[in-house]
This record gives sequence, structure tokens and C-alpha cells, in this order.
Amino acid sequence: MPDSELASESRGESGALDFEPISRETVSSQIRAQLLRRIITGELAPGARMPSERELAEQFRVARTSVREAMQGLLSLGVVERRGNRSFVAEHLPDVVVDQPDGRKDFVAQLFETRRVLEVPIFALAAVRADDSARAQVTDLADRFHANLDISDFRRLDREFHTTVASACGNPLLIELYGKVLDRLFRSEEFDALLSDEQNRSEVRRIVSDAAAAHESIALAFATGDIEEMERCTRDHVGAVAQAMVDDLI
Repeated sequence: MPDSELASESRGESGALDFEPISRETVSSQIRAQLLRRIITGELAPGARMPSERELAEQFRVARTSVREAMQGLLSLGVVERRGNRSFVAEHLPDVVVDQPDGRKDFVAQLFETRRVLEVPIFALAAVRADDSARAQVTDLADRFHANLDISDFRRLDREFHTTVASACGNPLLIELYGKVLDRLFRSEEFDALLSDEQNRSEVRRIVSDAAAAHESIALAFATGDIEEMERCTRDHVGAVAQAMVDDLI
């Protein structure tokens, strides 16, 4: 069969699968989730050829790089396999239970909820009460973040950044309480397991990149003493990291 007829046939088969457009800028996990759901329900049957990167990019309205990352995740799960330069749904799906609660994520979600309750008001106090030395120190720490930081280096710098901001709030009891929450989070085996899982590599890179930009915004609000901006930036940052850890990581 000519390539043009194959392409037409492929479009016809995949046309029945109306995928939802993606709204977020970095989207590979959402693409992966939609495709995985179609595989589990049988809409993409065992042995069926997966739509091409081009087709998926057009339907999801995203760049092909995001589709490629999503497909790599499905390959890692074993639900998709490569035959030559084509991707197919695996003939025999592995025993993957995707809807079963993940104890690791439940605990990490609780830690981030606790952290958010404490961090937003503590950082707001710090933005008002910090002296010039603390503001300069936080600005310097923010400048050391960049999108390509190794995860272990990022975690060390991340903890130092948040601890330094909190220390400027002027309340020793709050500082001690917040420090214990951070320590529980950063020493958590559940937290470490999610970040170190090879299947999460691309998503972890995104978390590091997004957090680098978020720390810059927090540092600016801290430097200028803008309490409302500090509350907004802190809430958005902790919420975004929590969502990425719980919703996007495997």
C-alpha cells in the first residue's frame, strides 16, 4: 500500500479518538494520561498502531517534543512498544494498576498541604520584617538557581533558600515549626522515591526549571517587601510543586 494511503488510513483510524486540547505549557504527563486511559479502556486496542507524533501534536495542540516525552513514558510503563520506527499498543498489557491510591503520593500531598499552611504567612511576615542583609542573601541564593541544576544540588539549594527566607520572619517558634516540616519533607523516603524514579526524569527536570523561575519571583517580592506579592508567589509555587509531585510523577 502506498505511503499516502497508509497515512490516510491512519488518520481515519485515529480520527475516531477525539483527544482533549491541552492548556498547560508543559504537558507530557497530561498527554500520557489521556493516551493511557484510551489504552486501558480498549479504545486503543492491544496491537493497534499508535497515532503518529504529528497527529497527536495536532490534536493536543502542543509541540511534538511534548508528545515524544509522553510516548517515552508509555514505553517505560510497557503499555506501548516500538516496532521499527512505529509505536504500537502492547499485545499483552502489563499488570499496571493506575487508579490504585499511591501511598507515597498521599503522604507527600499531606506534607505539602502542611507546608503551604505554614509557608505562606511565614514568608509574608519575613517580607515585612527582613533586614537588608537577609534580603541580599536571599537574592544571592535565587541567582544560583538555573533550569539545568542537578536534582541533588537543587534540593540542597532549595532547602537553604526556603529556610533563609523563613528565618527572617522574626518568630523563633514559627521558624522551629517550619524547619521541622521542611526536614520531614526533605528526609521523606516517599519524596525521595518520586524524585529519583527514572520514569520521572523529564518531569523532575520541569519541576526544577519551574521552581528556578518561582524562586526568582519570591526573592524579588522579598527584596522589595511586597507582602501581597510574596503571598501570591509563595502560594503559587508551593501549589505548583505539590501538583507536579502528586499528579505528574509516576
